[in-house]
Amino acid sequence: MQALKSRFNYLFRSTRGLALVAISVVALITAVWGTLSGPMVEWGVRDITVNLLGMKMVQADREGRIIMLYHTIAMTVVAIEVYFMTEILPMKRHEQVFINATITVGYLTAVIFGLFFGYFGQNFAFHGLFLVGQSLVFFSGILLAAALWPWRKEYRLPPDSPYAHTKSGIDLLRAAFFTMAVATLVSAMWGAVTGSFWANGHETFLGEDLIRMPHKSLLQKAIIGHLHIMVTLVAVGITLIVGKWLDFKGKLQKWAMYLMIFGTIVTTFGALSVVWLEWAHTTIYVGSTFIMLSALLYVIYSWDKLIKDRIAEQGIVRPNFFQKLAALVHDPLKFGSGWQMVFMNFTVSGVGIFMAVKLDEIFRVWPHREERITLTGHWHILSGLIATIILFYFIDLSGVKGKARKWYGWVIIIGSDIAFASATVFSMKRLFVTEIEQQPLVNTTMLLIDLGLGGILVFLALFLGWRLKDLFVKDGTWHKEYTAEIKANAEADLAEQKRKIEELTAVLQEASK
Repeated sequence: MQALKSRFNYLFRSTRGLALVAISVVALITAVWGTLSGPMVEWGVRDITVNLLGMKMVQADREGRIIMLYHTIAMTVVAIEVYFMTEILPMKRHEQVFINATITVGYLTAVIFGLFFGYFGQNFAFHGLFLVGQSLVFFSGILLAAALWPWRKEYRLPPDSPYAHTKSGIDLLRAAFFTMAVATLVSAMWGAVTGSFWANGHETFLGEDLIRMPHKSLLQKAIIGHLHIMVTLVAVGITLIVGKWLDFKGKLQKWAMYLMIFGTIVTTFGALSVVWLEWAHTTIYVGSTFIMLSALLYVIYSWDKLIKDRIAEQGIVRPNFFQKLAALVHDPLKFGSGWQMVFMNFTVSGVGIFMAVKLDEIFRVWPHREERITLTGHWHILSGLIATIILFYFIDLSGVKGKARKWYGWVIIIGSDIAFASATVFSMKRLFVTEIEQQPLVNTTMLLIDLGLGGILVFLALFLGWRLKDLFVKDGTWHKEYTAEIKANAEADLAEQKRKIEELTAVLQEASK
């Protein structure tokens, strides 16, 4: 019984365990619901899944089901990032506990009842519980924003700190996290208010289905702005998290944090002002540029650090180009966090900018289906790249070393890049091949996409299988992580008590005078 209790406490009371559970939930949803589309339909796998699980797949409900699925995955990913934030950022112990507990109950409630409502019959009691889960996730965001308040005296940095701060000592990384959290809350409210008008002027739709409609309702525009900014803010969050992971500091970090804070505010305003401003997309482009510049500064710093640290470890005095290159890619997990951001410019940012510039000249001349494919791929590729960076970080937290670390890292990098590059070629195929001659290209890109993503899913399954097996080991990785966190929490509690005693002593001394 004690062994079971210890493992339960690890999975649901430690940040590493909570992140492991959430990643497993996303993997499970991806594995099961991934069989409902793509080549799985042609192979008959979809029918097996539907019949085996008793899903009710009414065609008229398709858009609603997809929206429900996206929301459940998105909230789980947000929960994963919140767990990372509560672990790496200084905050009071009770704040960490309340935030983690609230978002855990929230996302699990939303996932369970949201998927049941969407795929197993429309029981509206389940939909109500789905909304309860979303509300708890939102409330945890309020708690997080309060805990991240960067103007607290105890979180200010000393003047000689190498980490980015203002003259008054405000931690700019914390300020960037705070800005992202508040922007996420505002953006979530934007979607919630629009959702409250369902069946009262607003109907279910997928964003890519409206691209050729010259006139969109205000509620439709609000949803478009909502889905634009929420994915962007998730990307901002993981960029800040890996910056902490790679010990981002110095002048580059200071510039990067100012750029990130400004870019987050401008992009959020632009995405939400799509409702009433014709030039809102221009604002989005400006804000996104600042965010991308911030990410670029992180890439420059992290790659330079990886090279210097590895060269120093090898004891090479005057390294040549190839030695520096080998040092850069020595650790694929840490290298991959920056590489995926660079690769994103070729498959997401570059394609998006090209579409915006040539929209009327090229893309609106295409059949609607082709433009729709491009937009759908745009969001899926961005989300997929974010997911790979999250995996890099968590695999490192799990203490994977040696050959396993290299295999995991390179399979994720190569597999995802092949898949997403092929998806980009597939979505843009009308630029260089006619419809009557496209089939060989379509077959090749589809095969490469399946191979790339399949490789990632196989290695993710192996990684999660190892973590599951580890839970049955008495002194496994889970035990080391749990013990280390208990020790860190105890030290944090002692430090907090010491600070309170010092403050009380100072007050008493002042009163005695």
